[in-house]
Amino acid sequence: MKIMGVDYGDARTGVALSDIGLSLASPYEVIKEKNMPALIDRLCNIVKSEGISRIVLGLPKNMDGSFGFRAEACSEFGKALAEKSGVPVEFEDERLTTVMAYDILSANNVYGKKRREKVDAVSAVMILQSYLDKNKK
Repeated sequence: MKIMGVDYGDARTGVALSDIGLSLASPYEVIKEKNMPALIDRLCNIVKSEGISRIVLGLPKNMDGSFGFRAEACSEFGKALAEKSGVPVEFEDERLTTVMAYDILSANNVYGKKRREKVDAVSAVMILQSYLDKNKK
């Protein structure tokens, strides 16, 4: 059993996968796709090929914990993804994950184009790892 973490974005979507023991999240890929149905199809292919049993989708809440426009869009995306993939989707608070991902990449001397290409996958890792840590048995 593996879990997939997703950092959904308008232009790029980061994907991370857990190990089979559900203790460690690792980057998988960044999908550059603006068309939501096409993006959902790509994610469903990963679900199928990797044997994913659950999807954790980052939920971009406002800093005060309220839900804004982006959180609503993400929620709708999650519903569509669950329906198409047949796999349950859970949401994980993603506040500040992108900022932390940039900090991690900077600390590892990853800058410019390489950083832009990797930041969404690192954010997905952070979302998934947070979920895994909270749900350890």
